[in-house]
Amino acid sequence: MSARLKDEAVDFIKTYFDKNALPATKAVIGISGGKDSAVVAALCCAALGKERVIGVMMPNGIQKDIADSERVCSFLGIKNYTVNIEGAYNALSGAVRSAIKADDMPAQFTTNVPARLRMATLYGVAAVVGDARVSCNGNLSERLAGFFTLWGDGAGDFAPLAYLFVDEVIQLGIELGLPEEMVRKAPSDGMCGMTDEEKLGFAYRDLQAVASGHAEKAAAGKSSEIESRIEAMAWKRRLLKIPSFVPSFKNPSDWD
Repeated sequence: MSARLKDEAVDFIKTYFDKNALPATKAVIGISGGKDSAVVAALCCAALGKERVIGVMMPNGIQKDIADSERVCSFLGIKNYTVNIEGAYNALSGAVRSAIKADDMPAQFTTNVPARLRMATLYGVAAVVGDARVSCNGNLSERLAGFFTLWGDGAGDFAPLAYLFVDEVIQLGIELGLPEEMVRKAPSDGMCGMTDEEKLGFAYRDLQAVASGHAEKAAAGKSSEIESRIEAMAWKRRLLKIPSFVPSFKNPSDWD
């Protein structure tokens, strides 16, 4: 399965760039040091050649595991840049706090704004280097749990892992030849000191069991919690809401 999965993922990227880009168009990838960005970068190298892949590291001040991000770029041999978003984040925080006279910024701000600044940074890098597309590195487990930021790490031009559970991403990374410690690193947001699974309150393997129709394989008492989470987060998986009607003088196929 892993070899077929690799072939299909690589073909997806090749097809996307063939249909939506010029022959030399580059892939710009945010390299967090986690498995998802490492696997996406490796896929893009296999599909496009490493000379067309650019890694971007975006610490917010000091990132304790920045060495993991650097190792991914070094292992793959890709061109990479480091853009520290701390100045932009502090400036925006200060401006918003001043405008609305806030004493403290809520977790929704401190968690989501850095993610959105990072996506803006990726598109900024893409604009400066020219002729580039930005990847979305999220996987299916995160999408089902709603564990991503709208218009932040949930944005991008192409998303090769969007229908792969965490376990499948690990298999794909190993098939691509990435070191196991890269693809088995526990996912975390790097801010609260907890892993994603600790914050969610359940394991991704249990989510996969429930989402795949095998709730009986999930840990005791977790299936209903996971089902509720998946249902509650459905709104985040929908694209920008637009009217269902189409004016009679417009042809939707003009924009397909």
